[in-house]
Amino acid sequence: MKSITIHGLEDPLDTLIREKARHQKLSLNKTIKKLLAESLGLTTSNHKDHHHDFSDLCGVWTAEDIEEFTANSKDFSEIDPKDWV
Repeated sequence: MKSITIHGLEDPLDTLIREKARHQKLSLNKTIKKLLAESLGLTTSNHKDHHHDFSDLCGVWTAEDIEEFTANSKDFSEIDPKDWV
C-alpha cells in the first residue's frame, strides 16, 4: 500500500475534511481515502441515477406524445420504389 503527502492544504478544505470525518466518526485518513475513492468513481455507494437530471431541458414525452409521434411518422418507415430509380 502506498502513502502520499499533501502539502499546502487550504484552511477551508482542511476544515471541511475534518468536519466530515467528525460527522462520519472516521479518522482523517479514512475520510480522505473515502473522498478520493468516491470522487474517482471507485465506489458504488455514491452513484446516483442521473436519468432525470436534464429532463427539464430535454423534455419528457407522455404516453400520448409517443402515440402521436408514432402515428405521424408511420409513413417514414415505408419505402417508395420510385425514389430509388
